[in-house]
Amino acid sequence: MRVTAPRRDVRMRAQAGDRIAVETTTLDLPPRGGVVLEVLGSNDEPPYRVRWDDGHESVYFPGPDAHVVPPPEK
Repeated sequence: MRVTAPRRDVRMRAQAGDRIAVETTTLDLPPRGGVVLEVLGSNDEPPYRVRWDDGHESVYFPGPDAHVVPPPEK
């Protein structure tokens, strides 16, 4: 019998102005980042409209390789 830990449903929460980083595990793809322009979901949950560092914008549904980058301490 195989025993597994219960799966936690952890959702990303971000606000307009937050930075998102996507750390890929694929060797051919570099990490990418962008700024949340608009939260399209409820309660600060996805999807987000993001302006990526390369200048393009998209509606983004984050996967497990994405996280919100904390703002630098002042």
